Amino acid sequence: MKQDKECIITLDPSEILDFCGEGDSVIREMQERLQVRMVLRGNEIKVIGSVEDVDKAVAVVNDLLHVHRKSGPQEDKNTRRRKLLYALKNAKEDIRSDLKGIFLDEIPLPLKRRTVAPMTECQKRYVDAIRNSDIVFAIGPAGTGKTYLAMAMAVSDLMKGTVRRIILVRPAVEAGEKLGFLPGDLAQKFDPYIRPLWDALYEMMEAEKIKHNIETGVIEIAPLAFMRGRTLNNAFVILDEGQNTTPEQMKMFLTRLGFDSKAIITGDITQIDLPHGRLSGLVHVQSVLKDIEGIEFIYFDQRDVVRHELVQKIVQAYERDEARHQAKKSK
Repeated sequence: MKQDKECIITLDPSEILDFCGEGDSVIREMQERLQVRMVLRGNEIKVIGSVEDVDKAVAVVNDLLHVHRKSGPQEDKNTRRRKLLYALKNAKEDIRSDLKGIFLDEIPLPLKRRTVAPMTECQKRYVDAIRNSDIVFAIGPAGTGKTYLAMAMAVSDLMKGTVRRIILVRPAVEAGEKLGFLPGDLAQKFDPYIRPLWDALYEMMEAEKIKHNIETGVIEIAPLAFMRGRTLNNAFVILDEGQNTTPEQMKMFLTRLGFDSKAIITGDITQIDLPHGRLSGLVHVQSVLKDIEGIEFIYFDQRDVVRHELVQKIVQAYERDEARHQAKKSK
């Protein structure tokens, strides 16, 4: 490797292990992906390589170090690793992102003073869209944070008093299974459909608080069909799995919105479980509402997957397979 430039980054002695990882694992990973040599001596990281590669590596390390210092030692290792991987992937692809602006845009939550922050540039745009628009559509594959970030914004707005209640809605369509065939009362029948929303909610609010809010109507969870005829004022409404609505259901839902309310609609148009031949309301609405001011569409892709690293590879594999099928159909 041609050594055109050397640069030294100084760490605080107390943050060396936490930032560099056990056995300097983070340093080794950055070195491999950024195509530079990185030597840790004492509390200094020496970066060696071509001018372009060193400048790129130093910018990434300084951004991550700034985020690390602001986030503090309470940040869990999985979150830190996701930030690292996103930063390295962008650097490798010569994409310069405002990592500090993304990772430090924290959404305050009531549970043990916890915060949630975007993990990708698209997630940052999504959070900003929710802040600035009353209706936001989030469309993309599983694991991109569509529902999770919407829930975080809903809980945060409820905590701040911006809205008086949270309403979580889902169409009861899952791989052809009908509510009537499931055991129990309506709440028990619907619970499996709404489980992803429960999972997100319990990560952001204490169980007793959730129970109290449900009993008092502050948090409501309901099948989409139960929205007909209602007007939803002072509410943060999340429609999850929007790809499983019909155009008529989507119109019905969107026209429920009242004063001082927000509606977030999430979905993945590659996973439609409607009967064959039925048009998805989430597909249809993109052409109908695309030019209306105050409504935003945010599109996620495999780069925004923030689950296990293999999930991103799975999404990529399915996208390639779908592209091959489309290519065959077009011939």
